[in-house]
Amino acid sequence: MSTTTNERSDAPLIELRGATKRFPGNNGGIHTAVRDLEFTVAAGEFVAVVGPTGCGKSTTLSLVSGLEPASAGRTLVRGKDVRGIPDGVGYMFQQDAVLPWKSVVDNVALGPKFRGVSKAEAREKALRWVRTVGLGGFENYYPHQLSGGMRKRVALAQTLVNDPEIILMDEPFSALDVQTRQLMQDELLRVWSGTNAAVIFVTHDLEEAIALADRVVVMTASPATVCGDFRVTLDRPRNVEEVRLTEEFRDLYKEIWETLRDQVEAARTKGTSRVA
Repeated sequence: MSTTTNERSDAPLIELRGATKRFPGNNGGIHTAVRDLEFTVAAGEFVAVVGPTGCGKSTTLSLVSGLEPASAGRTLVRGKDVRGIPDGVGYMFQQDAVLPWKSVVDNVALGPKFRGVSKAEAREKALRWVRTVGLGGFENYYPHQLSGGMRKRVALAQTLVNDPEIILMDEPFSALDVQTRQLMQDELLRVWSGTNAAVIFVTHDLEEAIALADRVVVMTASPATVCGDFRVTLDRPRNVEEVRLTEEFRDLYKEIWETLRDQVEAARTKGTSRVA
C-alpha cells in the first residue's frame, strides 16, 4: 500500500467535482449514469451512499476506484486526478472474489503476494487478518466448507490485508440473511475502527446506511446526482442492533427518508412510463 498522505491535512482524501459518466446506450444513443456529482470524503470517514435501484451508485465507486474514467468533471484522490487505479484502494464487491481451490488463508494472502510481499510475510499478514475477522480455526478450510457469512469475512479480510487508505464497498452484505447481516455490520465497524481508512459504502438499505456511517449521501433517480448529504450524529462505538432502537436513529431515518422516498417514487414513475 502507498503511504502517501494528503499534501494538506485539511484536504479531502476523495473528491468528486462535477463528475459525470456516460455510456453508449441502446440504438446508438448515450446513457448518462451519473451527472455533476459533488461530494468529498475525508480520511477516516465512513460515507454511505443510498438511492433508487439503478441510479448509478456503483458507477460512483467505479469513478473513485479508477475502473471507469469520468466523461466530464473530475474525480480526485489525495488531491490528484484519478487516472487508473490509485494506490491504497480496497474494493469489496457484492459477489465473493474467493478462489475455490485455495484455502481461506491462501485466498487472503493473494493480495500481499501480488504486491511483492514475500510468501512468508504474506501468509503472516493473512493469518493475522483471518483471525481479526473472526475466522480463527478456519484458516485451512476451503470456500465450499464455509457459510455465506464466513465467506463474507474472508472477503473482508482480503480487502483489509493490504492496509487500504480507501475502502469501497458495493452492497457487500445484501445477499446475507438478516441475522448474519447484522453480525457482519458489527464486524465491519469493529475492524474499521482500528484503521484511518475512508469508506464509501453503497447500499439500498437506509437502516444499514445510518447504523454504519458518519454521513449518508442520497442520490437522485437516474441520471444520478447528489440531492442530500446528512450527518449521522450517533455516538461511536456502535452496536447496530442497539442503535436502531434509539430515538435519535428513528429521527434520522425519518429525515433522510423524506428525501430518499421522493427519488424512489421518481424512479418508479420513470420506469413505469418506459414500460408504457
